[in-house]
Amino acid sequence: MVKRTSFERDDCPIARSLDAIGDWWSILIIREALFGSRRFGEFQKKLGLAKNILTVRLRALVDQGILKTAPASDGSAYQEYLLTPKGRGVFPVLVALRQWSEEFDERPEEIATILVDRENGRAVRRLELHAEDGRLLTQADTTLKPRPGKQARQVTA
Repeated sequence: MVKRTSFERDDCPIARSLDAIGDWWSILIIREALFGSRRFGEFQKKLGLAKNILTVRLRALVDQGILKTAPASDGSAYQEYLLTPKGRGVFPVLVALRQWSEEFDERPEEIATILVDRENGRAVRRLELHAEDGRLLTQADTTLKPRPGKQARQVTA
């Protein structure tokens, strides 16, 4: 078995986040937790994931502080997996991935759902990046600079 490279100590925040949630099963487990799944069996049934893989991914998400375990809310002997604030913080990332797919997928008509505002049933607007003064930003409008007191590695295009 090949050991996966860890980006836990990388100076890039994108690499660090991928270390925590970078495989597709972890992202899909978080998606299901956002939809309300809490129990091992619910995740297994909805994702069709082998139990041994699900066990490893759930443990990693708990270790990363994205999920936490708690006694089952119905008083049974089971445990539930609950999103932490860190886990709920993945929501905009999932929305961005969803919107990217909706824009660039070769067969968007096959996408079964749309993301809507619960209050009015209307589609959610596309995520946008804004400057502190409110200007809409694109990649060309941004750059990286060293954090005060740190020396960042050189980034080339």
